[in-house]
Amino acid sequence: MDVNALHRLAERLGIADHYHDIWGTRHPTTDETRRRLLAAMGMDPDRAEAELERLDAEDWQRLLPPVLASAVGRPVDISVTIPDDSADAFWYWRLRADDGVRPGESPACVQHADRFRPVDGRVVAECELAGRRYLRYALDLPPIEAPGYYLLELSRDQDGGRTVLGRCRLIVAPVQCHQPAALDGDRRTWGPAVQLYGLRSQRNWGIGDFGDLAQLIELSADMGAGVVGLNPLHALFTHDPARASPYSPSSRCFLNVLYLDVEAIPEFSECVEARARVGEPAFQARLARLRQSDLVNYVDVAAAKFEVLGLLYRQFCDRHLATGSERAQAFSRFRAARGVELERHALFEAIQAHCGREDAGIWGWPVWPESLRDPDGDGVAAFAAGHGDAVNYHAWLQWLVDEQLQALGQACLGRQMAVGLYLDLALGVNPGGAEVWAWQGVFAQGAHAGAPPDDFNLLGQEWGLPPFVPHRLRAAGYAPMIAALRANMRHAGALRIDHVMALARLFWVPAGRPPAEGAYVSYPFEEMLAVVSLEGWRHGCLVIGEDLGTVPDGFRPRLAEAGLLSYRPFLFERTPDQHFKPPADYPRAALVTLSTHDLPTLAGFWCGSDIEQRAALGLFFSDSQADALREARARDRVRVLEALAREGLLPAGMDTDPGKLPYMTDALALAIQTYLARTPAKLLVVQPEDIFCLAEQANVPGSLDHQHPNWRRRLPVELDTWRDDDRVRALYAALRRERG
Repeated sequence: MDVNALHRLAERLGIADHYHDIWGTRHPTTDETRRRLLAAMGMDPDRAEAELERLDAEDWQRLLPPVLASAVGRPVDISVTIPDDSADAFWYWRLRADDGVRPGESPACVQHADRFRPVDGRVVAECELAGRRYLRYALDLPPIEAPGYYLLELSRDQDGGRTVLGRCRLIVAPVQCHQPAALDGDRRTWGPAVQLYGLRSQRNWGIGDFGDLAQLIELSADMGAGVVGLNPLHALFTHDPARASPYSPSSRCFLNVLYLDVEAIPEFSECVEARARVGEPAFQARLARLRQSDLVNYVDVAAAKFEVLGLLYRQFCDRHLATGSERAQAFSRFRAARGVELERHALFEAIQAHCGREDAGIWGWPVWPESLRDPDGDGVAAFAAGHGDAVNYHAWLQWLVDEQLQALGQACLGRQMAVGLYLDLALGVNPGGAEVWAWQGVFAQGAHAGAPPDDFNLLGQEWGLPPFVPHRLRAAGYAPMIAALRANMRHAGALRIDHVMALARLFWVPAGRPPAEGAYVSYPFEEMLAVVSLEGWRHGCLVIGEDLGTVPDGFRPRLAEAGLLSYRPFLFERTPDQHFKPPADYPRAALVTLSTHDLPTLAGFWCGSDIEQRAALGLFFSDSQADALREARARDRVRVLEALAREGLLPAGMDTDPGKLPYMTDALALAIQTYLARTPAKLLVVQPEDIFCLAEQANVPGSLDHQHPNWRRRLPVELDTWRDDDRVRALYAALRRERG
């Protein structure tokens, strides 16, 4: 093996030669890690020199780069690579608007066009390959005044006609991402951020749904809130509802149909059989058991919902599709608007259901019959032709859930909320799901995203999510990324991008290896940031970047310059001596919150239950590490009380001795939320777990489902009673007083 070539190939594809953990320890990237990560990118590490030569040839034999990012109103500088023997001919360029997800898929109108002779231009580089000389010329395009995607085409006259020989997707981004007018100046807003599945109510079917969300929006708007935050709503696995993590979805481009409010679907009021089924004493008893459970029973919830949804689908087919009603036409418009992405998702669902009925062990597309693994293959086309009704059913489900979410977004607008729905975009997707099947050439095979060791995850993390391969994503014109952003911004006023550092770099872990053996892989930051800014601007959607963990130098200032908000949990905002920052020191361009779903709740932090839980799960190297964290936590409790005292927020009768407060109290929780409300940050969100002083967190990173009920906990307080709950009323009054 040529070690030098291996290192050069790894460097060329963005694999870093070392990383520093959160304690500053340097970890060199081993050659074995390089080999595994290169293989995951589709490279042959044993032929590193040949791979480098192939990449060089592809680069120099391509007339235009696949993508170029530029800013509105600025000259566009692009390089054109021309064989030397064609440099004195006339070439033609044409620039067209192109807003399709996949490059060139939408109708486009010409914006600019001209001709040029490369030999008359400026040479910026040259190369000789296989006896042929290539020259790279600078081509200056006029400034583009409107943000958008454009298709640059390069052509020549050949054989009596003009032939397009090269294409480039041009991303023209606004200088800043969308900023809501309601947050101009020093204006701020606030609201709840909930795990939707965990909402408990007298009417839902054992899982929080869009009916509950409608009630929460009304309650929050009545009390002065301007934003309602949610966990990722991405499509999970209808064939296997027990796979419940919203951060390991089947697809980020579609929605989890378990969030449907079944009784609010128009067909429910039309369908006598469905209403009779739900009204049966046995069915009502099932729903009562599901409502009473402290954990979401996803399997039984799904069984109840799909039993009734099947009846409603037949009602829709008989009453609407068969007659071409307005409702049928609305479904057709939705299907046409979502195009090939929806058809592939519905196909995936239908194929997976079909294969799963034949073999319960089939967990996803990698173990489907070979003929069904290629979405563009003849086998999939034949399946679609023979199972049209099943495909139609899953497309119909997505229409229903999109219809309900759209109504909720409109409800926020109707109540004049400053931001409205604040949704969450997961970092990645499950390797067996619909999104990887549809875009499998762009995802890594044999590596997963993760994180190096840090204070909260001493062993590091491996999330089981195949990352985008940077050069393949770029070659696809960022189409998979654009599709995911558009799907999640459709009805949102704000979008949180999980682990936003992935725009610049992502920690890759070879499959089956410990996280510490991973390495960072770099991404085309400015191009990916341009995509985020452009999509946020197009949808009128504020963007929040979850920038926790190891953040590259200069990353946060660049996000702020582009108009993205930073994500600042109270537990992490410290001075150099580890005291809690005063409110005035928080940034304006930020979302603040006490904690997150992956961190201890306020009550859990206070009593240290998270430390005991991690110790019980074996997530520490030694007992001494757990003891050190217990001692640090005791100091933190003192620091919290001291910070409140400095702000004059220490509750009456309370001093800075935490020994007198073994458990979190309602008064202390309210004081800490009020402390955060005083920050200049544009957004503040509050977790119900912290309103009700719950110790258990939604998710314990590094734990398995049999060790901890991740993504299953339900709130103990019914949503129907929040309006009259003293804790909710006191908190909302304090936030309204502090933030308006």
